Amino acid sequence: MEHYNPDMDEKVKKVVKTAKRTVWGVFGLAAALVIGLGSFYNIEEQEQAVLTTFGVAVGVTEPGLHFKIPLIQRVQKVNTTIQGFALGYDVSDNETREEDSLMITKDYNFVNVDFFIEYKVADPVKAVYASQDPVLILQNISKSCIRSVIGSYDVDAVLTTGKNEIQSTIRDMIIGKLEQHDIGLQVVNVTIQDSEPPTVEVMEAFKAVETAKQGKETAINNANKYRNEKLPGAEAEIDKIMQEAQAQKTRRVNEANAEVAKFNAMYDEYVKNPQVTRQRMFYETMEEVLPRLKVVIDGTDQTNTILPLDSFVTEAASLGDHEVSQSEKSRDEAGKE
Repeated sequence: MEHYNPDMDEKVKKVVKTAKRTVWGVFGLAAALVIGLGSFYNIEEQEQAVLTTFGVAVGVTEPGLHFKIPLIQRVQKVNTTIQGFALGYDVSDNETREEDSLMITKDYNFVNVDFFIEYKVADPVKAVYASQDPVLILQNISKSCIRSVIGSYDVDAVLTTGKNEIQSTIRDMIIGKLEQHDIGLQVVNVTIQDSEPPTVEVMEAFKAVETAKQGKETAINNANKYRNEKLPGAEAEIDKIMQEAQAQKTRRVNEANAEVAKFNAMYDEYVKNPQVTRQRMFYETMEEVLPRLKVVIDGTDQTNTILPLDSFVTEAASLGDHEVSQSEKSRDEAGKE
């Protein structure tokens, strides 16, 4: 049978009490270390920090060592250096990603265009709290703007001469869209890394199109050359025709004016002596209308008959020139008697 020992009980109580003190000391030291270490934070040279109190942003801290209230305030660090992402290719292996690079131009040609977008954080508070993933929003905005701008240029500009203008236009459009979304990011630069037709078949077709364009330019140049050669001669011919027409016009106007003057003069004479003028006009008209009229006068005063002798001219011509001359001479002598 064991006996109760009061001294042993006191020793156990002392050991328990010492153990409790040790545990509480350890917890206190750990809490002190946690609180002490959590009260200070350091910001690097290329960073900024958003300080929040109960989830509400109260300020942005610059690089250096800073104090915060443990368990009440939190710090969200933000990288302020210029960063970037690729569109149309994978940066790790430089392989093309056609889902982002394949686009259609204004003249309905397909091209592969690779871009690299550079950006930085302009407003740390908005970059942290305005959206869940501001970089993803920037990527989607960039894709939309790139396709919109590429679709407004022809394939020659995209592949060769228009790259600088395209880059500037895309950058301005992205900046405008970012201002509307207000997510705290700023686009620094937009660069076309590469642009080319998408496949071998398309490249061959593109070359064929370029060859056709060159043929078109050659045909146009030849046509312009032919026009330049023929146009001066045609213009000279036109001038000649116009001058001849003008001369003929002037001549006819002068003739018409002369006829009018002649008619007016005849009318003045007619007014002075109508009968004489009518007879003279009759004789002049008959001379013009019947220049080869043959007449025979029978010598009587009763009737003067004018007979057309054209039907007898052919028969008379067969008698010979000599007989005709004799007949005319006889008439002349008879007239003199």
